[in-house]
Amino acid sequence: MDRQLVKWTGLVAAISAAWGLVWASAAARRTAIVKAVERARPAVVSIQSERTVRNTASDEFVHPPPGSRSSGMGTGIILDPRGYILTNHHVVEDVSSIRVLLVDGSSYAARLVARDRENDLALLKIEVARSLPTIPIGTSSDLMLGETVIAIGNAFGYEHSVTVGVISALGRNVALNRDIVYKGLIQTDASINPGNSGGPLLNVDGELIGVNVAIRAGAQGIAFALPVDQVLRVAADLFASLRPAEIRPGLVLRDCVDVSDANRPARRWASVERVEADSPAARAGIQPGDVLLEANGWPIAHGLDWERALLDLPADDTLRLRFRRGNEEQTVQLALHRSSPDNHAAELVWRVLGLRLSPVSAEQVRRVQASLRGGMMVVSVAPNSPAERAGIQPGDVLIGLHLWETLSYDNLAYVLRHPDRNSFLPLRYFIIRNGSVQRGYFHIGEDTWR
Repeated sequence: MDRQLVKWTGLVAAISAAWGLVWASAAARRTAIVKAVERARPAVVSIQSERTVRNTASDEFVHPPPGSRSSGMGTGIILDPRGYILTNHHVVEDVSSIRVLLVDGSSYAARLVARDRENDLALLKIEVARSLPTIPIGTSSDLMLGETVIAIGNAFGYEHSVTVGVISALGRNVALNRDIVYKGLIQTDASINPGNSGGPLLNVDGELIGVNVAIRAGAQGIAFALPVDQVLRVAADLFASLRPAEIRPGLVLRDCVDVSDANRPARRWASVERVEADSPAARAGIQPGDVLLEANGWPIAHGLDWERALLDLPADDTLRLRFRRGNEEQTVQLALHRSSPDNHAAELVWRVLGLRLSPVSAEQVRRVQASLRGGMMVVSVAPNSPAERAGIQPGDVLIGLHLWETLSYDNLAYVLRHPDRNSFLPLRYFIIRNGSVQRGYFHIGEDTWR
């Protein structure tokens, strides 16, 4: 009896030890890379479309070609739980239809709602009845050569393919052709293939550090991604372009990142850089240097969060804003809309030209030309608008329209409402860009004025 008991005890011990080894092995296999993929993968989507392909790339560098009827021709990243998805502009350029495939296999029709050709980014929208997972946001300000990175995408139509590599170089400038030049790219040897465009480049924490954008044809292990800090600024502008012109809180924010402590994750915050005079923010007492913490329950860590918080708000709504000034937290209410001639002028400029603007002082423009008295900085450009077709970019300063200076929305509205306005077409503009005055033309149909 004792022998039998010993035998059974030994057998149980052996089985327990074996199971312990199995569990230990499974735990060891769940590496940092596995955890990173598990964290980010639900926010990665496949983009399918029907399109007419135009080969605009040079022989050296190509965008992953989607094909005229392609499944899994691109990748996207969920930025907002309401169904807003970021991808490359070239992925959805000239498409006739777009479908998005989520990680759970569900498929949705998508529409292009905003785009930025110069930075090769576009924003899609799908209509969903549930809240979608969003990508964790990292920073590209502390990347290291040799750092492990992960790419997820639809390589050759194989959805959610995962590849791993390292950062090969930073700050690469890549010219695809005469018209398309990428600046400050991340170079990686992670395998990025046709279909990966618009997908995430992740760090080992599963955070977005870049958007995969291009590969070098005929080369092994050379691919490029837009750095996430740049992507966030462009994405914020894309979201801002969806906001009605009358919703103007009057805040200009600056994205800040603290990566000084290597033992802690990067810390992000959005600081108020400028407050427009007589704006809702000014009337609520917001000051430059205040740090935004929350808007209507949305945590604010950067400008993109701010624009997402403003999305879908009624024009006559109020915004509950929590912020920090010094060591003290405060909460105020911003009345977003106040009917005024300036609001009507802003609506007209947005409808006719597709521009959202913010005044700049004479001091800012006199560095370029001493006779200038001010201007209007471009905050966002509406997709498919006369301004976008004219090549206007966020950051440009509009200083003149036809024969008149542009110091305010009222100045622009004066031109757009002028009784002889049709004789002005095409409408000449003057802007400051890169420290010099440039000119161009808005091509506007006569019926657009109505």
